Amino acid sequence: MTRKSILDRLKILADAAKYDASCASSGTSKRSSKNGKGVGSTEGMGICHAYAPDGRCISLLKVLMTNHCIFDCHYCINRKSSNVERARFTPQEVADLTISFYKRNYIEGLFLSSGIVKSSDHTMEQLVECARILREEHDFRGYIHLKTIPEADPEITHRAGLYADRVSINVELPTVAGLNRLAPDKDAGQIDGAMGRMGGDIVEAKDARKRFRHAPRFAPAGQSTQMIVGADAASDADIVSRASSLYERHALRRVYYSAFSPIPDASAVLPLKRPPLIREHRLYQSDWLMRFYGFSSHEVGAAAGADGMLPLDIDPKLAWALKFREYFPVDVNRASREFLLRVPGLGTRAVAQILSIRRYRLLRLEDIARLTVSAVKVRPFIVTADWRPVLLTDRADLKALVAPPVHNQLELFAS
Repeated sequence: MTRKSILDRLKILADAAKYDASCASSGTSKRSSKNGKGVGSTEGMGICHAYAPDGRCISLLKVLMTNHCIFDCHYCINRKSSNVERARFTPQEVADLTISFYKRNYIEGLFLSSGIVKSSDHTMEQLVECARILREEHDFRGYIHLKTIPEADPEITHRAGLYADRVSINVELPTVAGLNRLAPDKDAGQIDGAMGRMGGDIVEAKDARKRFRHAPRFAPAGQSTQMIVGADAASDADIVSRASSLYERHALRRVYYSAFSPIPDASAVLPLKRPPLIREHRLYQSDWLMRFYGFSSHEVGAAAGADGMLPLDIDPKLAWALKFREYFPVDVNRASREFLLRVPGLGTRAVAQILSIRRYRLLRLEDIARLTVSAVKVRPFIVTADWRPVLLTDRADLKALVAPPVHNQLELFAS
């Protein structure tokens, strides 16, 4: 059999990596090669499909080491029983590709994952070896994100954190029942344990850096995870609750949500149709509410319907406000930051500006209009020096007044 060329394998393995969403790089420590030493650099802003402060689009090489896999997860296109074209890189080949692409100014970092070949330990050793080659032999100082394997030996996954800026372990599905049904080779307890160990190592490394200047960096951008949405029967409330638990127990930087996409020769246990992409968007908005707006998972879940699903036509913050109108209207000149953050249409920056301005004068409705995108959305939920909604907040048709216009989501391959 003729061995595939590097470019042919890159085409296969880069395409196979597109299903992994957890490749943002925000939060990494700054490395630089401006002093003439080393190759590559990285910034606090993201590298994969993100924008630097000066407006530049920054990207990374996102690829699998191999799409061969001994596991047979029903939702995965690279599963053992899948009829896909297979390919494989060596650690040296991935390192050479990364350096070659960097020198051509195509990328500024690497996101590396892999199917499980031979064994979990062997595959993890291959991933770590690639990162070692880049860091030690090429003195590469760009961003590296390694996808770690929970079934691998803890000592090997620990070494991954010594070379990578960020590590991630996918929980795959939001419920144990869903994981047992769709990924029989994976174990929820094992995944959770691996995340816990990695989180502990990150905390210990940060503490060591505070006490010892030359202590080694260990995954300075933290760890993240990804959940597949719509492959099982988990509701939005289940997903939000699971994400909140992961944030609290493992101090994750991010939980990514990836809408299930039907794959060729799919298993009969999978749904025939993917969920609407707007569902994924609403989950990201819910995630934002928990991380930056002070909402608990129970409060976000309360915004969902009786079936546990968030409304698709309005954002979860507005859904919560419409459901719990007794908390409104909020006086922008007197309310605490906690309550201002719950007003639909007011973001964290607008709230910070309100708190700053009201120290010197009373805010009027026109002032709030300048701080938000939609004054119409805000008006029923606030009181200002010259505005009081009176009975507007309690109107039965309030949703129709504040909800954005409905636009049908276009299908990319619709006939």
